Amino acid sequence: MKLSVIIPAFNESARLPRTLIDAHAWLSQKLTDDFEIIVVDDGSSDETCERVRQLMDEMPELQLIAQPENRGKGAAVRCGMLAADGEIRLFMDADHSTHIREVKRVFAAMDAHPDCDVVIASRQHPESDISEHQSWLREHMGKGFNRLMKLATGIQMADTQCGFKALTARAAEQIFAVQQLDGFSFDVELLYLAQRFGYRVIEIPVQWINEPNSRVRMLIDPLQMFADILKIRRLHRQTPPK
Repeated sequence: MKLSVIIPAFNESARLPRTLIDAHAWLSQKLTDDFEIIVVDDGSSDETCERVRQLMDEMPELQLIAQPENRGKGAAVRCGMLAADGEIRLFMDADHSTHIREVKRVFAAMDAHPDCDVVIASRQHPESDISEHQSWLREHMGKGFNRLMKLATGIQMADTQCGFKALTARAAEQIFAVQQLDGFSFDVELLYLAQRFGYRVIEIPVQWINEPNSRVRMLIDPLQMFADILKIRRLHRQTPPK
């Protein structure tokens, strides 16, 4: 079973090479099946693309998709998911706050629940290991966002924003064919569509380390995310259920 790993990146020349080296080494040693790593550069203005190209000769499984302009994490993940050809398609963050080894939990969940098409890591899971927490303000903003998200969409997930989610090929192709939001709130839209299409979603515990140099802008992005989740139902009013 082939695994596709999608990593969205925007101005990640400092952090991404180490993530790619570590992830590729782990997958090469621990994964018996085929895999690919797809970096989707989201219009970076630094040397992100150059750093990835420098590694491609050593890593035949590594691919680069360079988007011409910065559109947002959602747009980058959507591009990678639709370009991938793995039976399982996972996206993870460029900072490796969730290590690729956590994919073992994804496979275990899918083996235990054959009807499951979407697996998401949850930092709120009682068995999760959060070795370094976010700031008090960021954690409480996240809790407020989660409450509003549940009211607006009906999604009853404890953590929609952890950047480590896996989908089967059929779920990825159906969901991302109609997914529209380009920013950080795309995770909520993804789960809303999974729910609408009738896919089973499993939350798994995760080992997670907070990255202090987050790309989330504390004032602008949360406001945009709140606005986005309020329009998700309207965006997909005409999307037929599965």
